[in-house]
Amino acid sequence: MADIDGSWDATVKSPLGDQNMNLTIQTDGGSFSGTASGAMGSSDISGDASGNTISWKQQMTSPMPMTLDIEVTAEGDTLTGTVGAGAFGSFPLSGTRTA
Repeated sequence: MADIDGSWDATVKSPLGDQNMNLTIQTDGGSFSGTASGAMGSSDISGDASGNTISWKQQMTSPMPMTLDIEVTAEGDTLTGTVGAGAFGSFPLSGTRTA
């Protein structure tokens, strides 16, 4: 089991204000699967895993359609990362382990 496996409360600092979400992550070798849930609902996520770092692309529909490029790294019970929003730049993500 990788240190990033588990449940996390995360916050993205976006121009629209703080976006809170819960991530559930299960790695399997060089990939992972899980869920991301927040104010916009819940979606299945999957992508690449390397050690304590995972990355994935997530479709967003509100306030406008776009693809987010997300990369996060776990260190102990702390999660840090970035959310890339195309022409809008990149926003910091932080979180803490809940389980």
